[in-house]
Amino acid sequence: MRPHPRSRALAVTAAACALTVTVAGCSGTTTSDARGDAEDTARNAEAGTDAPLKKGLKLAFLPKQINNPYMTVVDRGGIEAAEEFGGKGKEVGPSDAKASSQVSYINTLTRQRQDAILLAANDPRAVCGPLKAAMKQDVKIVTYDSDAGEDCRHLFVNQAGSEDIGRGLVKDMAEQLNYKGDIAILSATQNATNQNTWIEIMKDELSKPAYKDMELVKIAYGDDVDRKSFQETQSLLKTYPDLKGIISPTTVGLAAAARYVSGSPYKGKITLGGLGTPNQMRKYIKNGTLEQFSLWDASKLGYLSAYAAAALSSGQITGKEGEKFTAGKLGQYTIGKDGEVVLGPPTVFDSGNIDDFDF
Repeated sequence: MRPHPRSRALAVTAAACALTVTVAGCSGTTTSDARGDAEDTARNAEAGTDAPLKKGLKLAFLPKQINNPYMTVVDRGGIEAAEEFGGKGKEVGPSDAKASSQVSYINTLTRQRQDAILLAANDPRAVCGPLKAAMKQDVKIVTYDSDAGEDCRHLFVNQAGSEDIGRGLVKDMAEQLNYKGDIAILSATQNATNQNTWIEIMKDELSKPAYKDMELVKIAYGDDVDRKSFQETQSLLKTYPDLKGIISPTTVGLAAAARYVSGSPYKGKITLGGLGTPNQMRKYIKNGTLEQFSLWDASKLGYLSAYAAAALSSGQITGKEGEKFTAGKLGQYTIGKDGEVVLGPPTVFDSGNIDDFDF
């Protein structure tokens, strides 16, 4: 993505947790000694950084839901990356974002002996057991967009630093409201890891003295379903007549909120902000429904995730802190704390730059 003067540079701090290759299920059925030996072996394993990427790798992308436009762009970027290094990628998944909907897909992909499963987790607890079972079958697990537990995957590819996303969304809203007024958050599902992380950071940011004249009155959940998000927006505005702003850190929610406000008497009276894709939000920027929103290049998130999975499957990396791998045209990345790899800073989109992007 072309940098924009208003883009917020997020700190890309990397560090890592030790890779657990052989682990117990969530119920802890193996002995602690066996688990400890496996973890020690994984920690001491040496990555073959000079090893080439294997040909014919099978990568399966399992998004939060397959009818989410943002996830479609992410997964398409990953599938294209797989083709680039001689692998084969595919997207499978549920049509809803319920906590347990991804479990059967993980089990099926494990039986299919995929080399790697790339997952945007709807609920870190619900998927933990199946992911651990897959890891015991030597399936590499890479989470992206929304993480699972650290012991349930090898790597997490984060779209940007969580601290800066959460605080940045609040700062953007506060600046537009002159640091005064009631606001609400329109989130995705109640169990989404990334959403809950950002919300906690938003609440912490709002507790600072600079925001003493702002109040978070409600956190609503649209479940990443367009119709429900639309209805939740309508409900927020009717329930809280003094509401001044809505932050939606989910592309489905922000697009639905903008669609409702655009055709309502609230247009020009309510400030919207959050995360969205340029193609979804372009018309709402141009008709004045909102001034700005943020996002990273969704295609690059999938692209980086695919290369991370390939590096794991090829033995170039194990998931240890400080290990490096090359992600094609994106260049070199370093694995950071808790097995996290950060894509980089997002861009703020507004009327001045939105036509420069097509995704």
